[in-house]
Amino acid sequence: MNQTDSSKKKEIWKSPISAQEIVNGSIKLSESRFGFESSDSKSANVYWIETRPLEGGRNVVVRCRDQVISDMFPASFNARSLVHEYGGGSYVVLANGKHYADETIAFVNYKDQRIYLSAKDKEPRALTGEGPFRYADLVHDKKRNRIICVMEILPEKGGEPQNVLASISLELDNAKACNKPEILYEGHDFFAFPRLSADGALLSFIGWEHPNMPWDESRLYLADLNNEKTMPVEIAGGADNSVYQPLFAPDGTLFFVDEESGFWNIYRIENPTACLISKVVKSPVILKSAEFGLPLWVFADPTFAVAEDGKSLYSAYCEKGFWHLALLEYNTERNEYSFCKIETPFTDIDYVSSSNSKIVMIAGAPNMVRSVVLFDPARKSFEILRAGSDLQIDNGYISVPQAIEFEGAHNELAHAFFYPPCNKDIDASSKSEKQPLIVRSHGGPTSASDAVLNLTYQFWTSRGFGVVDVNYGGSTGFGRKYRNRLLKNWGVVDMLDCRAAAQYLSDKGLADSERLIIAGGSAGGYTTLCALTFTDTFTAGCSYYGIGDLKALMNDTHKFESRYLDSLIGPYPECEELYFKRSPINFTEKLSCPVIFFQGLEDKVVPPSQAEQMVDALRQKKLTVAYLAYEGEQHGFRKAENIRRTLEGELYFYSLIFGLTLQEKIEPISVNF
Repeated sequence: MNQTDSSKKKEIWKSPISAQEIVNGSIKLSESRFGFESSDSKSANVYWIETRPLEGGRNVVVRCRDQVISDMFPASFNARSLVHEYGGGSYVVLANGKHYADETIAFVNYKDQRIYLSAKDKEPRALTGEGPFRYADLVHDKKRNRIICVMEILPEKGGEPQNVLASISLELDNAKACNKPEILYEGHDFFAFPRLSADGALLSFIGWEHPNMPWDESRLYLADLNNEKTMPVEIAGGADNSVYQPLFAPDGTLFFVDEESGFWNIYRIENPTACLISKVVKSPVILKSAEFGLPLWVFADPTFAVAEDGKSLYSAYCEKGFWHLALLEYNTERNEYSFCKIETPFTDIDYVSSSNSKIVMIAGAPNMVRSVVLFDPARKSFEILRAGSDLQIDNGYISVPQAIEFEGAHNELAHAFFYPPCNKDIDASSKSEKQPLIVRSHGGPTSASDAVLNLTYQFWTSRGFGVVDVNYGGSTGFGRKYRNRLLKNWGVVDMLDCRAAAQYLSDKGLADSERLIIAGGSAGGYTTLCALTFTDTFTAGCSYYGIGDLKALMNDTHKFESRYLDSLIGPYPECEELYFKRSPINFTEKLSCPVIFFQGLEDKVVPPSQAEQMVDALRQKKLTVAYLAYEGEQHGFRKAENIRRTLEGELYFYSLIFGLTLQEKIEPISVNF
């Protein structure tokens, strides 16, 4: 496709939302949790992680004490685990640690992947030494003065890492000493969610094996820490079932999420100690056609917490893509739970944690970026402790997402959030014209789109582009049956659902059928490249660290996802022909529209070779193509300058392709025509 005739050029709407302002005022928030009551504080401290683009994407653990927010370590440290490459659970709060007078945290430092101890205004001190180790999902074993965590042991020569549960003593003999990790439990390909009972006697954790992903099939185990030589006992999960987030209540009850019903619902075992000697039947806390859990892409992302009475639960749950909050209230006389929905302004909630009478979580809404939110059940009030952006945007420029349903692949119902173009300064006649549409295909692919204020989407909608964020078949949040639509059908169902979303909006006159764009990152980049190669629906595309060659990915990705394609495509080499047919790199002769690629050069999940092969093939065909690669970036961009450059570069690319006049100065990018 060539550039549009310049005589027919139209202007991109002028917007007050610039790429620079987005990165200047934005941070990513995660891992919210409580610390402990301290003598000089009015309430329990709240902690969370801030990912700061203006600091090169550094992850900082911060503490909120009496409404004062402060960093827990100096600028030379970065709390980020690389276990499974996606990390998570990178710090834990230690109450009045022995080595510091103040409340202490232990955290994984990104640069060397060692664990450090740190208190406010104290220089962090290395707890672990150098070695081929990575740590994640840290928990504090107070009874034995140690940390228990997931540990990845990197191989010296090729092969896969070994994943184990390990312990690290918090005792330090002298100022320069470092402690060696000790393996507690091994024997599974993967571990997650090590969680301790209040008395420290029991440890529950999740394990799973290749070729499964944790949402395909995983098991819940229970171990007796008073006799660590005994083998852990399997107590839940299993074939065609998955489990998530074990959590002990103060009285010893073990809660966990189980998918036996077809949805991730919460179950309990009242006397888990009995599981060590005999089979104990779990009982449901709630059975509902809603998701109370998440796909385990990152460690330590809790969706529920124990309430003040020690029996009831506060839980986030998802229905048709929208997240809500509920109280699962325990009735002592009946020994059962009642469900009570709590009215909130939020549509996305996770990282739920409790401390006596308060709840903290990360939450967002269509008019609010994801923020750290404190909930007071007694007052039924929500307080924002930290917003994910301080950029103030007039509501006249904010596009509110509309949930849409449409007929997708194989005549099945599919879901999406549509963001119509929105700019209060544009006259009605311009708004009535059909505008370009960007179809977004999310990553994962076992992930989900949400209805939260996304400044990147507002960047586009305020300039006259519509955006539709598709929860294609395979997405989480709609039950196991919907998620399983993608099994053996990756590159088909997701692609067809994205195409159907574009056609649905085009047929309704809400998008220009001649200016349909598809864009996505990682697995969404694969969906994007499939749609551009195997359909003629789209007139331009954008791949962020996307996949073009399935066979190459299988041989060149990390352990966590190295067998993911067994379920998404089929086992290899038995299905070698299918791998070939589903790989866009093998059919570039079918691709005839402009594409722009963005890639991090240190990406271990989707290596740069994936993008480079596609770019080289398109250049040989003399198609319109652009490629921007970033030094120091991995899977997803963290640095402010690269986030800004990506947004502006993509806009510049579309302005050339569709003959649109820019209303702002943007540094040109190199485009091969």
